Amino acid sequence: MRLGALFLKVASLYFLVGVVMGVGMEIAGDHRLMGAHAHINLVGWASMGLFGLIYVLFPKAGETLLAKLHFWLYNISMPLFMLGLSFLLLGNESLKFLLMIFPNVLVLSVLFFVINVLKNVSVRDVRNLSNIG
Repeated sequence: MRLGALFLKVASLYFLVGVVMGVGMEIAGDHRLMGAHAHINLVGWASMGLFGLIYVLFPKAGETLLAKLHFWLYNISMPLFMLGLSFLLLGNESLKFLLMIFPNVLVLSVLFFVINVLKNVSVRDVRNLSNIG
């Protein structure tokens, strides 16, 4: 399976988690996890969905080693980052070390994405998109 489709599938799972988390917080009347909820929706659902669309629209970029590194580092770091953040927001610092490591790994994966886009998405590719349909 291509990375664009994988990003879209994982993004849809984060969307489900974010919605369920938001509804759960509202029902419980406890919004302490609002920061994690926002990260899951933005960094999980929205950003990963956009990565997926970019890799689908620009398949050359989605087939590189940079794309693979981006996918795996992002998908390893994101849940561990959210776990550490959730514990911290609930007042438990026992997993704070996760926040010293995995946000940085996430940023590294985004750096790989940016380099990949700069190297493998061209103006010609964008012009070719206008011919679709």
